[in-house]
Amino acid sequence: MLPHLRCLYPLLALALVACEQQPRFTKAEPGEALSAGSATVRKADQNSFSQPSANLAPSRRLDFSVGNSFFRNPWVTAPATTTARDGLGPLFNTNGCQNCHIKDGRGHPPEPNAQSAASMLVRLSIPAGSEHAEIIRRLGVLAEPTYGGQLQDMANPGIAPEGKVRVSYSMQLVSFADGQQVELRKPSLEITQLNYGPLHPDTLFSARVAPPMIGLGLLEAIPEAAILANADPDDRNGDGISGRANQVWDRAQQRTVLGRFGWKAGQPTLNQQNAEAFANDMGLTTSLIAHDSCTEAQQDCRNAPNGGEPEVSDNILASVLFYSRNLGVPARRGVGTPQVLAGKNLFYQAGCQGCHTPQFTTAADAAEPELANQTIRPYSDLLLHDMGAGLADNRPEFLASGQEWRTPPLWGIGLTETVNGHTQFLHDGRARNLLEAILWHGGEAEAAKQQVLTFNVDERSALLAFLNSL
Repeated sequence: MLPHLRCLYPLLALALVACEQQPRFTKAEPGEALSAGSATVRKADQNSFSQPSANLAPSRRLDFSVGNSFFRNPWVTAPATTTARDGLGPLFNTNGCQNCHIKDGRGHPPEPNAQSAASMLVRLSIPAGSEHAEIIRRLGVLAEPTYGGQLQDMANPGIAPEGKVRVSYSMQLVSFADGQQVELRKPSLEITQLNYGPLHPDTLFSARVAPPMIGLGLLEAIPEAAILANADPDDRNGDGISGRANQVWDRAQQRTVLGRFGWKAGQPTLNQQNAEAFANDMGLTTSLIAHDSCTEAQQDCRNAPNGGEPEVSDNILASVLFYSRNLGVPARRGVGTPQVLAGKNLFYQAGCQGCHTPQFTTAADAAEPELANQTIRPYSDLLLHDMGAGLADNRPEFLASGQEWRTPPLWGIGLTETVNGHTQFLHDGRARNLLEAILWHGGEAEAAKQQVLTFNVDERSALLAFLNSL
């Protein structure tokens, strides 16, 4: 054998081993189109995020419709003749859940001349010290002293709103290996018309758009052990990905548990997520959160009439919980087409599945029987990952650092434009399409992004075809 060939054979063997380690999808996996198992909805129009789970019995669809009415219809200022829906405010961001979760889908940042931020909100806090350990254990953050934990840009008559939010953008270019350039927009927040005095000089801000509502009951039904099995906080396997579980306060159980909802996994259960939204977004009390978020500097807010104690009855809260648990996930489209399969291979080649875990099986004892024992494909591990300085809000929340975000589920992402009329992604809506969203990835996802930057135009199209099939 010639010497140069003798050297070549080990290299070829190594290359073949590397190729064999890469998954090769030549056809759709069994059941792959059913993202939510038997709960999957076969609808792909503008109402595809608003359907009950396909396996929800007809006798229970009335309960779903009741919950939908409280989610969709506006709440009003107290006192009012509509006693079941009064108590809005005094300070709030919106008067109805549907205004943020438009058609149960994704929110967006405000337009330049918008009167309110609408489906985007701004969280506020200040840095905490060791003396605030108990506050952080129970609330996750130390609220800004004058304005609280969330800027509320609307108010009832006679009450001054807290302020107004504007977003401006600066641009930066990213280049692919083949020379194509993509312009990314980096947001800057401007808080104006502050009606209760200046913000604390060390205030931390985090802009958040409303996420889609689909499949939340199924995410809640994933066994805790299955989520924790993917955690690798010390990166012991050396793959550069070190997902961490957030540990947050459960108000009902009065103890610290696994967080799985919200952009930083700051909420433990869907019921608590709903109660926090009622309290902070609409100024409505529940038995879980029995007080308005008025600070000591906001006396008009503190003295305003309420809509009962609580303003959202336990029955209404339970109806909204049933509705939000049972919103179905649409079936995938084109799972077996050559381009989608090519894109799936590229998704795995880049290592995206390291955080966007494709598949789980829900628990046998799920809160609703329709949600139990389902093979689901959310493409999320529900864990925290360091996404780098570019995406950082620098605002900790419970155990989440200022650079960490929960992996958002990808199911339904390809129907965003159909449902919501836009393609603005990431926690603050900065990405104007999925390619921009990928290019904002950093930190633990830096290697995956660098791999994507080597893709040529056909490979990029295939990757996007796969994502849009989800």
